[in-house]
Amino acid sequence: AGEPAVLECVPPRGHPEPSISWKKNGVRLSDEDERLTIRGGKLMLASTRKSDAGVYVCVAANVVGERDSEPAELVVFERPAFGKRPLNKAVLVEGTVEFPCEVVGDPQPAARWRKEEGKMPAGRWEVLPDNTLRISRLRAEDEGTYTCVADNSVGRSEASGTLTVHVPPQLVTGPRDQTVTPGQSVTFQCQSKGNPPPAVFWQKEGSQTLLFPGQPPQPTGRFSVSPSGAITIADVQPTDAGYYLCQAISVAGSVLAKARLEVEEGKSQRPPVIRRGPANRTVLPVGATARLPCWVGGGDPPASVGWLKDGSTLVGAQPRASLLENGTLRITSLRVTDSGHYECVATSPAGETRWGGSLEVRGGSRGLLPGPPSTPVVTNVTKSSVTLSWKGNEDSGAADITSYIVEAFSQAAGGPWQTVAADVEGETHTVSGLVPDTVYLFLVRAVNAYGLSDPSGISEPVRTQDASPTQQGLDPQQVQRELAQVAVHLQEPVVLPPGAVRLSWTVERQTPFVQGYQVLYRQHGGRWEEARVVQAPGERGALLTELRRGQDYEVKVRPYFQHLHGPDSAVRALRTPEAAPSAPPRAVSVAGNGTSVRISWQPPPLAEQNGVIRDYRIWCLGNESRFHINQSVEGTVLATVLRGLVPGVPYRAEVAAATGAGVGARSAPVPIRIGESLVAAPMGGSSVAERLAEVARQPAFIAGVGGACWVILAAFAAWLYGRRRRKKELSHFAGTGEGASPGTPPPSPTLAPTAGGGYPWLADAWRGGGAAGAAGCLGTTTERYYNGEGSSWGMGGSDSGWGAGHGQC
Repeated sequence: AGEPAVLECVPPRGHPEPSISWKKNGVRLSDEDERLTIRGGKLMLASTRKSDAGVYVCVAANVVGERDSEPAELVVFERPAFGKRPLNKAVLVEGTVEFPCEVVGDPQPAARWRKEEGKMPAGRWEVLPDNTLRISRLRAEDEGTYTCVADNSVGRSEASGTLTVHVPPQLVTGPRDQTVTPGQSVTFQCQSKGNPPPAVFWQKEGSQTLLFPGQPPQPTGRFSVSPSGAITIADVQPTDAGYYLCQAISVAGSVLAKARLEVEEGKSQRPPVIRRGPANRTVLPVGATARLPCWVGGGDPPASVGWLKDGSTLVGAQPRASLLENGTLRITSLRVTDSGHYECVATSPAGETRWGGSLEVRGGSRGLLPGPPSTPVVTNVTKSSVTLSWKGNEDSGAADITSYIVEAFSQAAGGPWQTVAADVEGETHTVSGLVPDTVYLFLVRAVNAYGLSDPSGISEPVRTQDASPTQQGLDPQQVQRELAQVAVHLQEPVVLPPGAVRLSWTVERQTPFVQGYQVLYRQHGGRWEEARVVQAPGERGALLTELRRGQDYEVKVRPYFQHLHGPDSAVRALRTPEAAPSAPPRAVSVAGNGTSVRISWQPPPLAEQNGVIRDYRIWCLGNESRFHINQSVEGTVLATVLRGLVPGVPYRAEVAAATGAGVGARSAPVPIRIGESLVAAPMGGSSVAERLAEVARQPAFIAGVGGACWVILAAFAAWLYGRRRRKKELSHFAGTGEGASPGTPPPSPTLAPTAGGGYPWLADAWRGGGAAGAAGCLGTTTERYYNGEGSSWGMGGSDSGWGAGHGQC
């Protein structure tokens, strides 16, 4: 389609010179179409359309008559085109995305997909029957441009859509509790990652002031947020004490972390505090390296750290023992003699603090014990529990790993590392019984038949949720005020042919607090229900597929953030198209009474009626079609009586409901049999009409009537043949005149003889009332003409005459 096409026509000679016109599918073409031009007999179409396809005939005419050429078929192919193109999509990680690709063309194009920046996601993509590309369990590396390629014999078309995979924000470095004195400066870290990169802001608990990176200095000038998200408080005042909330937010979600700032009053000296000391019991194999922690903080003035083994000074007396900068004791190339009680001693002018634990060094190869698990990751936090997950080490030692041990530490709770779970068989565990609003650290050890592994890495500090519902992060009133400014404008719904409804909307004012949109619907006058939750703030549409057919609905959209939501959009009304009922009527029952039966039923389930039931169709089917009885009743009627059933004939009854869209499924057949004994014979035996009807149904009677009709027809044909033969003999003798031979026809009254003794038409390849002359020049094969890339072909394939390869006719 869209290319030019030329149909050749070399007209025959005649006197006067014939004019040329064309017919398409038996209808003469109008010269009002600007795309059509007839020049020198040629039919030229400037730009072909699908509607131009058909059978064309060239017509030559003068005052004497007209002749038609052999027909030629023009087939118009269409390049591939897209009825529905893939659109750019933004989807959360682990979600599912679909790119539509509805292609049309002639011949029907074949569609395929490719990814422009690499390979398709292995094992997670599929192409649906309607050419829609579906990708499941999305990953960040799935981002890119996906192209639908449609090919047919005419050409190729491509359409692309870009996929953006949103990854919820995660904290790389979160804030930690700190204690400072007035006048000092303090910095809380809050480094995050995600896709798109989240926006980071700070808020002091109980304050409505938000602090963003790059924000102009506050009037006090003491608070600033770096581009990386760290907040610095200069010249700390006692009123600055409290919790500081760091939140990273993006269209993919948000993450919140909280740290406490304590401001000490005065310069009173306190003994040092050991924030983390050695475990109660540490078991390691010979040759391993031991690391016994001793983290000190919170004392004023600063403290020094030393270690004792079984009451004796260790560092300096043992060449394999060294003290690291953070107070950790490291002992390399462990021996059995290194076993004992180790004690960390933090000393300052204000006092001394000790924390001890035992080290047990077991003989044998290091390969007997399993390797340490991966660092535990916090996956869920409540007021009194934390859920951890980790991965076991591939090196299980000389025996399989049988279980795991989880240890926890909290400075606020006091004491050393505590074993909070033992004999954990899986790689996920929920630690319960924790104190609300408290910071904890966790580590995991693997266990096999030979002992414990080295500890895993220490988890990121995690704070249990505050028991007070008002301490959960952002001020709900502030969030509600922000959401109240968002205006959602819902467009008119588009009802798609299968019965689904596509919604789209626009948003006037965006805010970081919009996590997504809630789509609600209800039947006219009913209760509002939630149909969809669009979790991506960048999305502006949704597809509703669960609506019932043939019903009136109202829909609306509103923005939300967690449990809060903004104002609703305007309500839009729609009606879904009807469909034939997808379920048959229920409870079909039959009650007999002589030659009549009463059939009753109940409507199909409401959810499967698919519209307003206009009527019910009842079929009472016998063992032969002549016994069938059909009936229909209005949609409000749930019973009917069928009369005229023949005794002894087995029947079965079926019922179906019908809407304006068609007849639905039939019910299961219900057998009916009218016993002959149930029908009382009329007084005096059968009537004459009944006996005649019975005779007429006998096979012998039907065969006799057929034979008689055949004899009568043969006799009539013989009489007609004889009569025509006699008339022909009489007309032969009457038509032979004087001076004329019996086979010479009389002169034509309309065409004068020419010098050649013929007629003005010189080309005998044209057919008039008969086809003999045309067959001699054109043959009998109908030719087909294709317009593919703009090429054109003549109807005869040559300018030398009318016909295909026969020269001039």
